[in-house]
Amino acid sequence: MKEPKRVLITGGAGFLGSHLCERFVGEGFRVVCLDNFITGNPDNIVHLLGNPLFSVLEVDATQFIYVEGPLHYILHFASPASPMDYLKFPIQTLKVGGLGTHKVLGLAKNKNARMLLASTSEVYGDPEVHPQPESYWGHVNPTGPRGVYDEAKRYAEAMTMAYRRYHGVNTCIVRIFNTYGPRMRTNDGRVVPAFLTQAIRGEPLTVFGSGEQSRSFCYVDDLVEGIFRLVLSDHEGPINLGNPEEFTVLQFARAVQKLFAPELQIDFRPLPTDDPRTRQPDIALARTLLGWEPQTHLEVGLQKTHEYFLRLLQPARV
Repeated sequence: MKEPKRVLITGGAGFLGSHLCERFVGEGFRVVCLDNFITGNPDNIVHLLGNPLFSVLEVDATQFIYVEGPLHYILHFASPASPMDYLKFPIQTLKVGGLGTHKVLGLAKNKNARMLLASTSEVYGDPEVHPQPESYWGHVNPTGPRGVYDEAKRYAEAMTMAYRRYHGVNTCIVRIFNTYGPRMRTNDGRVVPAFLTQAIRGEPLTVFGSGEQSRSFCYVDDLVEGIFRLVLSDHEGPINLGNPEEFTVLQFARAVQKLFAPELQIDFRPLPTDDPRTRQPDIALARTLLGWEPQTHLEVGLQKTHEYFLRLLQPARV
């Protein structure tokens, strides 16, 4: 019997990482989940414990990473990802983008593994090109509060390409746009968990600025499908993955109101520093190279995510 291929997923207990662990185990891969649990949650992977295809390493990705045996793929998702997290852990965010990416690339070189870097739409900053294609270099404030995340990911992309060109490491880069779904934290600070948590608690929906800033929302299952296809392809990227359907934040708040809490008011607050005015992916490359585009309608994804938050915030009484 042929031995299953082996995958290391850093940040594997996080929101996206845990869904990827689940997908690869479901596809018959051996999965090693690496996480130091600064922002990752053991509850996200507890259902995988005991599966012979799944194992966990509690390790900081910025330290020396030792994994015994072969590795065929490495997915580098270790990083605080929400504004709340990277503003709370600015140094750790910079270190995992720099030192962590360096360690992971060294491991990929040593194991002759294909390495996927999880980058972000934040590399485009507050964009002056709309929608954002992969060819756009971005408009980023390196000294602003969000710079710790934006520049960590931009540096990680540069290092990934350097290892590809200089050492011949088989790499690819995905730029992830706003994604939502089960396993997001209720206090994540991003717009989907914030609105759903407020709706469940009967609190006003908090909209920053006028709410005219735009976002696009991709359901997690769709994103995981795109990442899975990219990892198993021979494309190097960067490739945008996200939902090109654009909403203003105010439109999104109205949608949450309509679905879950029509009686709620909207509370307008001052706009945070360097909050992007627009965010919409150009996914022409993903469509052409991967045959991928989102399939989940916003209302369907929101219903599934709302059900998850209900279980967290209103546990069954016994």
